[in-house]
Amino acid sequence: MARKETAADAANAGRLKQIALTYKMTRKADKTIGLVLAAVALGIFGVLLVIGFLVGHPYYFGFAGLLIGLLSAAVVFGRRAERAAFGQMEGRPGAAAAVLDNIGRGWSTTPAVAMNRSQDVVHRAVGKAGIVLVAEGNPNRVKSLLAAEKKKMNRIVADVPVHDLIVGGGEGQVDLKKLRTTMLKYPRVLTGPQVTATNDRLRALGDLMTNMPLPKGPMPKGMRMPKGGSPKSR
Repeated sequence: MARKETAADAANAGRLKQIALTYKMTRKADKTIGLVLAAVALGIFGVLLVIGFLVGHPYYFGFAGLLIGLLSAAVVFGRRAERAAFGQMEGRPGAAAAVLDNIGRGWSTTPAVAMNRSQDVVHRAVGKAGIVLVAEGNPNRVKSLLAAEKKKMNRIVADVPVHDLIVGGGEGQVDLKKLRTTMLKYPRVLTGPQVTATNDRLRALGDLMTNMPLPKGPMPKGMRMPKGGSPKSR
């Protein structure tokens, strides 16, 4: 029993530490986060408390206001923390790969299946929507990488839909923070076994990662592809 309580206490301490770290990270990008959270929680509590006095039940409404206020503040905090995280990642090479790593169950992602010396890169995700090629980098240069990779996919897995996206803020591009929702909106056309079979066929091809290990998540600024590092068609 004591061991279970100790494990629970450790888990709670870990969660509190994670929340504190997230708050500190968010506050660096969002200086008003503390005031916003306090305004949301106290505002809802105050409104319900006033209603409670008007109807003759201040304790009930005050308690409800406290719970709803804290819950609302937690929701606001989560959204602003997510926005701050995307803001810090945006524009960094490999940011799209970090988002794909957390897209959720049912998707298998492979970062940097194609790359050039200018750090323009194409990542691949496979799920029930088919194959999604996600490019980040200079829009003009990355289009050729996308076209070559899409041609390869159509040749190897011609019966699987292939979608392509360019991450960015320009016309026809997808914002980093909208990448996950955009991919999840694609219609599901493959079954679980078909997704597995597609992954097996693509895995047999190999990719750039088998020849050059890359750090997981956003790559350090200033990193350059070695000469001859561009992937060749197989």
